[in-house]
Amino acid sequence: MKAKKIISNLLIIAVVVAFAVVCAFTGNIKSPVGTLWSLFPPVLAIGLALITKEVYSSLFIGVVAGALLSTGFKPVPAIGTVVNDGLIGAVSGTAGIFVFLVILGAIVALLNKAGGSQAFGRWAAKHVKSKVGASIATFCFGVLIFIDDYFNCLTVGAVMRPVTDKAKISRAKLAYLIDATAAPICMIAPISSWAAAVASNVPDGQGIAYFCKAIPYNFYSLLTFVFIISLTLMKFDYGPMKLHEANALKGDLFTSGTIVDSAEDDAPATSKGKVVDLIVPIVILIGICVYSLFYVGRCMGAEWVFNPADYDKSLNFIDAFSNTDATVGLPWGGIVALIVVIAYFMVRRLITFKEAMECIPKGFIAMVPAILILTLATSLKGMTGLLDSDTFVNNALASAGTLQSFLPAIIFVVACLIAFATGTSWGTFGILIPIVLSIFEVGSPLGIIGMSACLAGAVCGDHCSPISDTTIMSSAGARCDHLNHVSTQLPYAITVAAVSFVSYIIAGFVTDWFITLPIACVLMVLTLFVIKVLTKKKA
Repeated sequence: MKAKKIISNLLIIAVVVAFAVVCAFTGNIKSPVGTLWSLFPPVLAIGLALITKEVYSSLFIGVVAGALLSTGFKPVPAIGTVVNDGLIGAVSGTAGIFVFLVILGAIVALLNKAGGSQAFGRWAAKHVKSKVGASIATFCFGVLIFIDDYFNCLTVGAVMRPVTDKAKISRAKLAYLIDATAAPICMIAPISSWAAAVASNVPDGQGIAYFCKAIPYNFYSLLTFVFIISLTLMKFDYGPMKLHEANALKGDLFTSGTIVDSAEDDAPATSKGKVVDLIVPIVILIGICVYSLFYVGRCMGAEWVFNPADYDKSLNFIDAFSNTDATVGLPWGGIVALIVVIAYFMVRRLITFKEAMECIPKGFIAMVPAILILTLATSLKGMTGLLDSDTFVNNALASAGTLQSFLPAIIFVVACLIAFATGTSWGTFGILIPIVLSIFEVGSPLGIIGMSACLAGAVCGDHCSPISDTTIMSSAGARCDHLNHVSTQLPYAITVAAVSFVSYIIAGFVTDWFITLPIACVLMVLTLFVIKVLTKKKA
């Protein structure tokens, strides 16, 4: 172990020194903005994280590298860029999500203290008898929460952890099940924060219409669901996940890395809690958050979102969701839900007011690792924005404009790479959708497939990236070591991505989804059968 740590530290030093040497010999480069260099900081951070298994320093080094590139390798301005455009910009831009994370952490602590989670665990132990049942139940619950991916990750994790722990499913597998339903279901649900984000990037008010037309061609999202169900029913795993699942059967749910279960899980809970004491708070949380997103969508653009004079009743439900802002709606919806949940538990006499207040700092403490990683990851995204990476991507795609039938597959790969490097799905399709609309005839079958390939690639790269906010939230929801989640999920995501790539090649020539989608599903299942046979032979 000491030798591995020494090697890891030497690798870090070597990379930093190499970067310093590169900086020294590239003084003649006028500007890295809009060039391949714009993707260097995230690639550096991701490479260091995968090599050293240490995410905080890796992300910070990536931020520093981006600041140096954007300031022409001048140390003093680079420090200002790291602080102002990086860390402060990240905190101010995602403050609403941080508040929502803390609120969710507090609600989870309340559920545990009131005995709701334990009661649900006891009920699940009686009714969910197998690993297959627990996996399918987690998958189904994730599909039901399609409003927002952050909300999905933390809610599914809080509810299903006791169930999967009883079934001896590793935390890495739980994190994968959460991650594999959160973003994909949001990307194919017309009423979601993701649909709203996509719609905002399409002109002439046709965003939701294009989004709905693209759903049958969103191969990565749909095939991820086929993958989960098939893998669960076939009862096998491969890659690093196989070791985690084998250890979970022996009682070790974490295998390696930091055990991130927080103190509130071990806090004594009342025995009066019932299953309804888990269901009612979750329903309250979902209902209020959905309404808050709808309300904010009708008020966006106002200086004060709660001013009744700015409430636009003419907007219907879908239009309001297209206009909403999750960083505003989720925090105030969460605050209202937290107050209602505390009142509910006090009326039920499950906890006292003092115990309820003690749960709030516990919820904050539980979310500190996720908040820290999210801050650094968002800072890194800010650096790629300063380096204008979208210009480089635009120029690269424009050179491939002659390969019309192969363009959906090319767009899928490009979207994967951008989302992997930047850690953001929204930023990726924000960059690519205008490019796709300029390449293809608007509304044409190939244009719809190209847009869907952009959305699917964004989700895929987001899944694979260690700096993705959804990946970070999935680790937080499952209370799983972050790099364990990344390393175990990667082979699964790459398998689905490979089948999706082939499917987009087919779709470029056969544009009817009722032909290409069944072919893609069959390819996915056959691929899993082949992998199962190969893993058995290797064993």
